Amino acid sequence: MGQALTIKGGKASPDTPRRGSNQSGMRAYNERLVLSLIRQSGPLAKAEITRTTGLSAQTVSVIMRALEAEGLLVRGEPVRGKIGQPSVPMSLAKDGAFFFGLKVGRRSLDLVLTDFLGEVQHRVRISHPYPTPDKTVQFATDAVGQVLDNLPEQLHSRIAGLGIALPFQLWDWAETLGVEDADMRDWKDRDIAKEIGAVCDFPVFVCNDASAACGAELVFGSQNKPQDFLYVFVGFFIGGGLVLDGSLYTGRTGNAAALGSMMLLAQDGNLRQLVDVASLAVLEGALVESGDEYSMAWDNPEGWNIPDGPLDIWLNDASYGIAQAVLSSVCLIDVGNVLIDGWMPEHMRAELVRRVRKYIGNTSVAGVAKPDILEGSIGSDARALGAASLPLSERFLVERDTYQKGHAK
Repeated sequence: MGQALTIKGGKASPDTPRRGSNQSGMRAYNERLVLSLIRQSGPLAKAEITRTTGLSAQTVSVIMRALEAEGLLVRGEPVRGKIGQPSVPMSLAKDGAFFFGLKVGRRSLDLVLTDFLGEVQHRVRISHPYPTPDKTVQFATDAVGQVLDNLPEQLHSRIAGLGIALPFQLWDWAETLGVEDADMRDWKDRDIAKEIGAVCDFPVFVCNDASAACGAELVFGSQNKPQDFLYVFVGFFIGGGLVLDGSLYTGRTGNAAALGSMMLLAQDGNLRQLVDVASLAVLEGALVESGDEYSMAWDNPEGWNIPDGPLDIWLNDASYGIAQAVLSSVCLIDVGNVLIDGWMPEHMRAELVRRVRKYIGNTSVAGVAKPDILEGSIGSDARALGAASLPLSERFLVERDTYQKGHAK
């Protein structure tokens, strides 16, 4: 029936079989396998699940009944064929489970509550000049309480956990943030996941913010994504993620694909880090110098009204830098696709992708197959949704031991 496949925090290709086990003691794994398959493929009938997983019809029936009884699956309308009994497709239940996602950003804090389908049901956001552990923990606990007050009490028990998308080694970025080293020093010794978990009744996980954004693509993004890709997220700082064999690879320290730290030769001929060329912080700095800083508010990128001059200069420099970083990366990791997303309006992302594609197309690199440059499908919510995907993956998707660097309460 095909090669066995595990999904580690993401989705598999629609035409790749996943194998279950009919042995005793495997019910929990098989339930997660079924939920993962339906999340990836959409509503499925028992016969389709049996055929795809290799599980017996009896095993699938038991699993489907259990998942329906737990409120995780709902029945669709029967589909009548030419012969036999009509098939009944089963779908994920919107209210089957809920997940908190906390994004710790350089200019804002966001807490979202998503349902089982990954749709944001509640959101709390504040802006700040820079993040501190105290303010982050206080915001998270207050925002969770605020959301719970607005969520029907009977649904509180369906909250499966809270994920945190956090820039790692924040204390290294004080100069770039324009603050003193002392302002960021507390991040070295604080474990905000543990502190938030101490006052919550559900597990708490933490992941690098760019890797979390990449995870959002895996769990909630387009169904037709490739199995291997490099991911670029352009926020206040630029970062990256790496997907291999359908799984997010975070590396030894959880900071794999840290593209922002990559050194490159910028268009001005100087050696710079990508973060100093292609981050939105650079664009913000140019707008401040020109007196137009308020055209780039950090509460809603769709409302930006950036003058064409500074925007064109930034897009040109950023796309050139990203193109150089991509070409250097594919020399080491032979991926055929690069997805680019960011905290920016969709039309701005599309233009950034177009320019990166053009630079790569015009650059000669002997011995290397150039990757396809694609747009990400999540947008500005990628980091918050990626954070929410951490507890979802932990509890309801099949194996994801390489998905994140984190811990539960």
